[in-house]
Amino acid sequence: MNQPVRGLHGQAVEVIGAQIVRGTYAPGASLYPDQLERELGVSKTVVREALRVLASKGLIDSRQKRGTFVRPRADWNLLDSDLLRWQGLGIPDETFLDNLGEVRSIVEPAGARLAAERRDDADLAALSDALERMAAAGSDADAVVEADLAFHRALLAAAHNELLTRMEVVIEAGLRVRDHIVHGADHWADAVPAHRAVLDAVRAREPEVAARAVQDLLAQAAADLRDLIDDSNPGETG
Repeated sequence: MNQPVRGLHGQAVEVIGAQIVRGTYAPGASLYPDQLERELGVSKTVVREALRVLASKGLIDSRQKRGTFVRPRADWNLLDSDLLRWQGLGIPDETFLDNLGEVRSIVEPAGARLAAERRDDADLAALSDALERMAAAGSDADAVVEADLAFHRALLAAAHNELLTRMEVVIEAGLRVRDHIVHGADHWADAVPAHRAVLDAVRAREPEVAARAVQDLLAQAAADLRDLIDDSNPGETG
C-alpha cells in the first residue's frame, strides 16, 4: 500500500482527507480554502494542491457559485490506498471491517487456488520466509503484522495474475487494520498453523485444499476480531 506523502502538501492531504473520510466533513459540506490555510498553517499553494489531489480521489469537487464541497460517498474512489488507510484510522467502522472481510473471502481463496496451480520456487521461498518471520515474531505485534502482510502479498503474487495482484491494496488494508486490533490485545491466537496449512497446500499443488485452508484462516481471523469487538462493547448483544 502507498505510504503517506511527505512534506506540507502531503500533510495537508492527510489531514483534510482523513477528516472527510472519518466524517468531520460530511458529504455536501463546504470546504473553505482560506479557513483551511489558517487551520493548517500553510500557504494558498499548499491548500490548492492538496484539494487538487483530493479531487482526483473523488472526495471533493469545485463549482462556480457553490465553491468547494465534499462529494457523495458513492463518488469516492474507495479502492484508493489512501482512502482505505484513512477509513482504518482510529477505531474502524464495523461496516468497513465487514466489507473488507467479504472482499477478502471472495478474492483470497481464489488466489490460493491459482497459486497452488501456478506457484514456482521463488513463490514458495517468499511464502516460507514470511511464515518463518511470523513464527519468530513471538509477542512482537508489529513484526507479526508485517510478516502476515508479507505472506498474503506473496500468496497473491503466486497466482501470477497481474490484475488479481492489484487487489493487494484491499487485502493489505483489511489485514493491517485487523492485525493491529487483534495483535494490540494482550493475547491472540497463534496464526502460524493456519498459514502453514495454506503453504503446505500450495506447495503440494492442491488447489481446492489451498482454497479451503484460506477460508479456514479467514474464519479464524474474523472470529478473533469479533471477540475483541464484543469484549470492547460488553453492553451490546447480537
